[in-house]
Amino acid sequence: MRVVVWNENRHEKLNENVASIYPEGIHGAIKSFLQTNDVEVRTATLDDENHGLSEELLKETDVLIWWGHLAHDEVNDNIVQLVHENVLNGMGLIVLHSGHFSKIFKKLMGTSCDLKWREANEKERIWVMDPTHPIAEGVGEYFELQEEEMYGEHFDIPTPDELIFVSWFEGGEVFRSGCTFKRGHGKVFYFRPGHEAYPTYYDKNVQQVIKNAVKWAKPVNRPLATYGNAKPLEKLDEVKENE
Repeated sequence: MRVVVWNENRHEKLNENVASIYPEGIHGAIKSFLQTNDVEVRTATLDDENHGLSEELLKETDVLIWWGHLAHDEVNDNIVQLVHENVLNGMGLIVLHSGHFSKIFKKLMGTSCDLKWREANEKERIWVMDPTHPIAEGVGEYFELQEEEMYGEHFDIPTPDELIFVSWFEGGEVFRSGCTFKRGHGKVFYFRPGHEAYPTYYDKNVQQVIKNAVKWAKPVNRPLATYGNAKPLEKLDEVKENE
């Protein structure tokens, strides 16, 4: 399986605390636990040529992971369109944390994707809503992150195809923190945890969820559907064929 981890990579350059938590960048931290003999992981960042997302690379990508925050508006619309087309053609997409405001996620959702937020070092308890789902495999009834940024409802997204996780925060808010969607031939998973100022991507439960999501989101090995004018499968009389 071929995975690309895309990271804006701005906080790591501008904030010493973030750089100390993720010395290889958030993309590097995610690559480190995803890379196996069966999973080839590449990374790409905003400041790479074409944001590191060439047409050729995306065609070879089974699952794209997306993390962004400070510079959503700097992502080239042509690249967003290219990613969008590849998702519709079957590439999996995993959108993490503040990627909810990325151009690609908003384009796929068709809504503002806005929410409430607060940075107050709050405990987050993430409840498994669907224990039978493959993305929840290996995770208990819930798991906790001792410090995270709060995201709260209402989260302006379409009703998810599947709701896998719901978060509760010390301040009292709840949030739909693990949601799946199907778009065209592609599968999309949004996963909330991952504020840059906390070592969230070193948490074993968070890592397990992302590993599971990569397996779930990979393309199905079958031909794409065909569209447009279609010849009849059964013989039609000449009058019906000309109508």
